[in-house]
Amino acid sequence: MAPPFVFPSTLRDLERDGDGGGDDEPALRPQNPVAIGALRAADLEEFVKGTSFDLSDKELFCIEEQDVFDRVYSLVRDFTCLPPALKFNLVETLRSNLSVLLPNIDSLSRASMSSPSDGVPVTDRIASHRNALKIYSFFLLSIVVAEESGADSCNGPKVAVHGRKKNAVYAWNWEAQRGRIMNIIANSLEVDLSLLFGPGGADEQYLSFVSKCTFVLCENQNVLKDEEIRNGLCRIIGAIATKHQRVSQTSASVLHLIHKFDFTVVLLAESVAAAEKRFGDGSLAISLIREIGRTDPKDYVRDSAGADNAGRFLVELADRLPKLMSTNIGVLIPHFGGESYKIRNSLVGVLGKLAAKAFKDVEGESDAHSIRLRSKHAMLEILLERCRDVSAYTRSRVLQVWAELCEENAISIGLWNEVASVASGRLEDKSAIVRKSALQLLITMLQHNPFGPQLRTATFEATLERYKEKLQGMEPPPPEKDELLNDSSLGEVIAGQDESVSDSCLPSSQDLKDQDPTIVDITNLEQIRALVASLEAGLRFSACITSLMPTLVQLLASSSATDVENTILLLMRCRQFQIEGSEEALRKMLPLDKSIYEAVESAFITIYTRKSPTETAKSLLNLTIECSIGDLAALESLVSSLVSKGEVSSNTVTALWDYFCFHINGVKPVQSRGALSILCMAAKSSPSILGTHLQDIIDIGFGRWAKEEPLLARTACIALQRLSNEDKVKLVSTGSRVFAALQGLITSLSLPEKIWYGAADKAISAIYALHPAPEIFAAQIVKKSLNSVFDVLGTDDCMSNENETQNGSMLSSVPATHLGRFLFIISHIALNHLVYIETSVKKIQKQKRKNDKSEATAEDLHADASKNSEAQGINAELGMGASVDIAIESLAEKAEREIVSTSSEKNLIGYCAPFLAKLCRNLTLLQKFPGLQASAMLALCKLMIIDAEFCEANLQILFTAAESAPSEVVRSNCTIALGDLVVRFPNLLEPWTEHIYARLRDPSASVRKNSVLVISHLILNDMMKVKGFINEMAVRIEDEDERISSLAKLFFHEFNPIYNLLPDILGRLCNQQLKDEMFCSIMQFLISSIKKDKQMEALVDKLCNRFAGVNDVRQWEYISYCLSQLTFTEKGLKKLVDNFKIFEHALSEDSVMNHFRTVIAKCKKFAKPDLKVCIEEFDEKLSKVHQEKKEQEATTRNAEAHKQRIGSLDKLMVTKRTGKDNGKSAEVAEETSEVVDPSMDSNSEDKENMPECSDNICSEKSHTSSTFTESDGDSTEVQSARTSCKGVSRSRINKMREPEDSEDSAPIRRVSRRRLPLIDNPMEY
Repeated sequence: MAPPFVFPSTLRDLERDGDGGGDDEPALRPQNPVAIGALRAADLEEFVKGTSFDLSDKELFCIEEQDVFDRVYSLVRDFTCLPPALKFNLVETLRSNLSVLLPNIDSLSRASMSSPSDGVPVTDRIASHRNALKIYSFFLLSIVVAEESGADSCNGPKVAVHGRKKNAVYAWNWEAQRGRIMNIIANSLEVDLSLLFGPGGADEQYLSFVSKCTFVLCENQNVLKDEEIRNGLCRIIGAIATKHQRVSQTSASVLHLIHKFDFTVVLLAESVAAAEKRFGDGSLAISLIREIGRTDPKDYVRDSAGADNAGRFLVELADRLPKLMSTNIGVLIPHFGGESYKIRNSLVGVLGKLAAKAFKDVEGESDAHSIRLRSKHAMLEILLERCRDVSAYTRSRVLQVWAELCEENAISIGLWNEVASVASGRLEDKSAIVRKSALQLLITMLQHNPFGPQLRTATFEATLERYKEKLQGMEPPPPEKDELLNDSSLGEVIAGQDESVSDSCLPSSQDLKDQDPTIVDITNLEQIRALVASLEAGLRFSACITSLMPTLVQLLASSSATDVENTILLLMRCRQFQIEGSEEALRKMLPLDKSIYEAVESAFITIYTRKSPTETAKSLLNLTIECSIGDLAALESLVSSLVSKGEVSSNTVTALWDYFCFHINGVKPVQSRGALSILCMAAKSSPSILGTHLQDIIDIGFGRWAKEEPLLARTACIALQRLSNEDKVKLVSTGSRVFAALQGLITSLSLPEKIWYGAADKAISAIYALHPAPEIFAAQIVKKSLNSVFDVLGTDDCMSNENETQNGSMLSSVPATHLGRFLFIISHIALNHLVYIETSVKKIQKQKRKNDKSEATAEDLHADASKNSEAQGINAELGMGASVDIAIESLAEKAEREIVSTSSEKNLIGYCAPFLAKLCRNLTLLQKFPGLQASAMLALCKLMIIDAEFCEANLQILFTAAESAPSEVVRSNCTIALGDLVVRFPNLLEPWTEHIYARLRDPSASVRKNSVLVISHLILNDMMKVKGFINEMAVRIEDEDERISSLAKLFFHEFNPIYNLLPDILGRLCNQQLKDEMFCSIMQFLISSIKKDKQMEALVDKLCNRFAGVNDVRQWEYISYCLSQLTFTEKGLKKLVDNFKIFEHALSEDSVMNHFRTVIAKCKKFAKPDLKVCIEEFDEKLSKVHQEKKEQEATTRNAEAHKQRIGSLDKLMVTKRTGKDNGKSAEVAEETSEVVDPSMDSNSEDKENMPECSDNICSEKSHTSSTFTESDGDSTEVQSARTSCKGVSRSRINKMREPEDSEDSAPIRRVSRRRLPLIDNPMEY
């Protein structure tokens, strides 16, 4: 009997000395291993074949023989050096022997019950089977580990040894062999090994070695891509953990893999789930769940990747073992309070899986069923609560889980509206990912709603009312004692609809679809109650979605492309379910940005073009009828793009022509105009569309239908401009009927005022696009219009400037509306003529270049190349080619000047221009006719754009009107015209820059908005000076109109050099007397737009330097506030410290000091420990200086107060001394009378006079007289002093009583009373 085989730690350990099974037991070890590397190729092949033959020919236990064991060990040890064929031979032999050995174990258990037939004891046979199992498993796993480690180390083809051909070692199908080996190992672990290893279980070393090799393979991502080996690894992990009772060791290894290798998560979840299903033992899953639950939440904060992997594992496990997870979810719930959002995300996913899968099986007792429902409800409540999680990622994940539950029909009707309400609220979340998830959730809820295919609120209300009436008729009034019972039964019916009530709602859905007023015949009272409850829930859901339309319109204007795309999808779904307001909201998507153009185009195709041709044509023309100007421009871009891509079929175009030509019954003129508008849009990319119906455009567009629909003529003019060149030539050659129609449209007075201007605009443009000589025809129109306006007076008189009285009477007799139209005609013709000249010049230059190129080609063919190049060089030197271009440009400039010529050689417009300028100067007249003023100023602006001299001469008029015109329409038009003039004549307008910026302070919100738009356009295109005036634009950030504020913020967002202008803006805003809140808000926004650290650091220097030479406390506060808004880096802080001397004087103010404390607090957040010491020292220095400055200020204030008091006392002394001589005689007389009179009682005198004295002299400083008494002890002296004192007091009383009634003397008297006790010697006074 061979010695037992003991598993070593590694293959090489078998050769080393060591203990076998113990000190006394020998172990099977290699005694004479063969050096495979020393063998020649032929010998090696013979060696491998001999070993394989012995293993195959002999019985399975021959592996125990020392010679066979040594040879197999040698081959396994140097397996990587073997050629592919020999590898295959050895592996197949070992694997087949092990596969044969496993069934023998079962037969061995049966043989152990009977007597052995071959005379070999059963114990020996068991030992041989055990040894063979261990040896085969060890060698096969060692081959797998060696081959995989070799594959990792080489990463490429190897060259075979011993001079054979260069064949790749991995050319043989090792992946297939690897999977077979791991599956046979899994089979060996799943058989009953209790007979081989005893009741204690398999050998610990055997299981440890298999487990170690298994988990090593799991660390290789390439290995796990093979499905067969994945299956084998899963079986091995499950068998070792559950069948062989190694749960704790396996769970520790599994958790290690989960935390370190993200690609193992799915495999390990499959392994755990497979172990529970195969062996009916969920101990491994429970152990892993509890280990994850017992982990400190702070560990997941530190190990973000591990938290992510552990969370994914829990979600995968919940998906595969929902019931087991539901019974152990309690250990994971505390992690909702942790800081790791990844774990919270995963727990949300776990709850979603459990709510969808763990409670589907409703079989069992009613008590158990109610418990399960309560558990599910508790989980859903947690999901609702997590919608308010602090992390945006978790909020987004919760909404995604709710969407998954909707798809699984796992949300009850009782929670449906609550979930819809939560999703509606999340549409206003500050995070884009949350808004995206909320939009997707609402889309899913609409798609899977249990209320029917139509969700019109009005229909729900009508249907609900009918079924309520039926319910009231079927339900008799219950007795009072049964009220509680009936209420509880109704609650049970509603609560019982936990999964879905779509079957109960089917009649309602059919009723909603068919609009049938009849009520579906339902006689069961409980069904009626359930139906009413379902209809009420459906009505609430419909109302909830309908109320979202304003929010969705706002989201269409979001800066996030995902918001817009998902909002469009939701609106399309709402339109599908006929939600009120969805159609109008969808039209708001037309003028959206190009970044989401594909989404808009896809939605447009789905909504409007994927119908029958007639329906498509009708929906498109209805769009044009109800769209605004901006929407029409966006619609034109969409339609032309769709036509070019073939999305608009020819049948649709035919249907549009049918609508335009009134070939369809019931077509209205407005629909005809809409159809022509769509055709004009389509003609932008395919002009030939309009050529087939030229006569219809003229007949209908300028015929009787134009009187019923005035805008039809304007649309017809646009169509004429969109004609192809061939069609234009054809139209001109057929006759002048179209031009007569255009002339009649321009000179006619029948069209309404608002419509005529737009129609005349397009008509004049059409004339210049079609007529071969437009200037001649335009002159005829001007003359005809002039005659129609001034038909009462002679033309020469009206254009003359000699008789002003006659002009005044003429102006008073001309209708203002007619004059306004005439001014529009002449100005618009002049502007179109300018465009016509520029277009003609470009055509001439283009033709010249084309001719030059063709001549050069012809000369190359007929002349020598060298001579030709020489001639070209001479022409270039002489400038002959450039002279032609200069001549063309000169002629163009002359033609432009002749349009509005104010010289002696005047043309038609030249005669009108002075009249127009004089009219615009007559503000008194124009104030009486606001409409005329608008037309006149607009015409003046057009003529100013054409001619520089005329512009310069009338700039004062334009700015006066822009500033003081009573009509905000006139001021807005002038502001817009100023923008055009800046582009046209920048040098002329440069001195007026300040006045252009002043338009930002206009009281009208409309004018301010246009000013912001114009100035933004000019600045962003480098057409206007910025420095010195940009503060006016900054003030608009806090404009009371939200639209203006948004436009100003958008400007500064696009304006890059704001960093350079910030100090200038700060200085000018300080002088504008803004409110503190407004100033802080403006500067906070501007500073937040600066992102670069270097710019922030430079701003520290610039702002600190502004403290120098500034004594205004308010400016100190503003500068320090701006410093507090900066993002400080270490360099920025160093610059602040270096500039301490500059702002030191401002630290006396508490508000300034508070801003610097904010800076210190910011710096402490990012500071390293060594930097924090410097920050604290700087903080102490600031506080010390602040305290010193405060004390200095207090001392200065006290000194000033004392100085003022001393000055007042000096003035008082001077005043008293000047009055001393005047009162001297009175004092002597009074003293004599008091001394001589013996009958007067000195005591009574004292009683009468002392109060007066105390009020005037002695009340505050009574110690003066007492001191005098102590210095002179004689009572007579004291009495003499009192007598003198009384004399002084009496004289002062007499003097003070004289001006007692005077108000001016009262303050002096009060001051005297306070200051007199300070006199050292009152006797001198």
